[in-house]
Amino acid sequence: MKRPPFLPVFIGTGFGSGFSPFAPGTAGALLASIIWVAFYFLLPFPVVLWLTAALVIVFTFAGIWAADKLETYWGEDPSRVVVDEMVGVWIPLLAVPNDDRWFWYVIAAFALFRIFDIAKPLGIRRMESLKGGVGVMMDDVLAGVYSFILLVGARWVIG
Repeated sequence: MKRPPFLPVFIGTGFGSGFSPFAPGTAGALLASIIWVAFYFLLPFPVVLWLTAALVIVFTFAGIWAADKLETYWGEDPSRVVVDEMVGVWIPLLAVPNDDRWFWYVIAAFALFRIFDIAKPLGIRRMESLKGGVGVMMDDVLAGVYSFILLVGARWVIG
């Protein structure tokens, strides 16, 4: 079997986190959360939000491209491709407030996203039937959107 090109592997595996021998999807989502926390400490909060939105857009398209390329080598929706989990967790992180509760919201964003990603309720599983990289990415995008909605609702209720 031929070796896949470096760039799709680097993007698709979430900078290598998809090669984790234990729970590669969780490893990808955890790395994305850690990246977000680093941004939170290093950048002004409005920049963090804009950068997160940009990451979601850029890596959604890059992930579709990478997953399309990697399916040729690794088969349909390979477990090593975790860029979808990275994008999926960045979406609810857009709902994190800039106050002393921010860390709890990061944990909630991670946990909610993983629950939706694993359980796949409310049409998430149906998104996997889309072809190629679109199917790989869109189930996690929808899981991220549901997680975002719940976090925004929690912020509204908690105040």
